[in-house]
Amino acid sequence: MIAPNTSLAIFQQLGPLEIFVVVFLILLLFGAKKLPELARGMGKAMKEFKKATKEVEDDIKSAMEEEPEPPRKRNPESKPAQTEPVVAESEETQPTSADSEK
Repeated sequence: MIAPNTSLAIFQQLGPLEIFVVVFLILLLFGAKKLPELARGMGKAMKEFKKATKEVEDDIKSAMEEEPEPPRKRNPESKPAQTEPVVAESEETQPTSADSEK
């Protein structure tokens, strides 16, 4: 048994009365003059969404078709420079309070 398309499953549960109520409520909320503007805006939004989706799909397809760059080989001669540890001055060169008391 094949499962129905989930995006259309919502409409299978709505009867004609429910659809009429929804359309009537939208008409009451927005008014007859605003409905064409809302529909036009929805159309533009859907068109822009489809355009963006297509661009993303094209980018993914083109990235999959490209050859990956070969890994770079490290040059064994270029080793990180080794620095000598810094030696702190000895305590003898700096006067302490114990020396000044003597």
